[in-house]
Amino acid sequence: MATVFLDLDGTLTDAGEGILNSVDYALRKLSLPGLSGDNRWIVGPPLWPSFAQLGVQNEDLDRAVGFYRERYIETGWKENKLYDGILDQLAKLKEAGYTLCLATSKPHSYARKITAYFGISNFMSFEFGSELDGRNSDKPALLAHGLAVVGAQVDRAIMVGDRVYDIQGAQANGMKALGVSYGYGGLAELQEAGADATISDPQKLAETVSGLLPL
Repeated sequence: MATVFLDLDGTLTDAGEGILNSVDYALRKLSLPGLSGDNRWIVGPPLWPSFAQLGVQNEDLDRAVGFYRERYIETGWKENKLYDGILDQLAKLKEAGYTLCLATSKPHSYARKITAYFGISNFMSFEFGSELDGRNSDKPALLAHGLAVVGAQVDRAIMVGDRVYDIQGAQANGMKALGVSYGYGGLAELQEAGADATISDPQKLAETVSGLLPL
C-alpha cells in the first residue's frame, strides 16, 4: 500500500482570505491593531503560536482562538477556493491505487465541512485533523497518529504540503515530503526545510507523487 497524506490549506484549497479575515476579526475583538502588510505566514501553523507572534498575551490566547473560530465557523471557511485542477489530480492518484489521507492542523470538525463542500472527501480514505483543544495540531504528532490508524509503512508514505511544518512532520516520521510552492510557504522555505521535491503547479501533483513513491 502506498499512502499519500495531504495538507489542506495552501495545498488543496486557497484558504488565505477566510483565515486572515478571521485572524483580523479576533485581533480587533481583543482591541488590538488589525492585520497589515504581508501576513501569508499565518496560513498553515497552529493558531496559538501565530496569535502569540502577533502580540496577543499568553492569558488571552484562548480568547483569541475563540474569536477566530466565532467568525471562521460562520463565514471564514467558505472564503476559500480549490486550486485549479486539484480534484482531477486527486482522482488520478486514487484511480492509480494510492490511499489518500487528509492531514491538516485545522480542527477535523472544520476540515470535514470544507472537504465535503468542495468534493475533496470523495477521494479521501481517511481525514485527520486536530482537536479543538489543540491536540494533534503539531504535524509530527498528527502524522504519527495518521500512520498508526492507517497502518501505513513510513517508507511507503509521503506527505504533501506547502509549509515547513509539513516537511518537518514528514521528516520526523521518516516519510518522504513533497512541497507545493504555489501555497503559502514559497519555494525557499520548502527547499530549506529539505523537501524531497517541490512543484509550483497543482496540476503536477499526481505525476510528481508517482515519481517519488512508485506503486
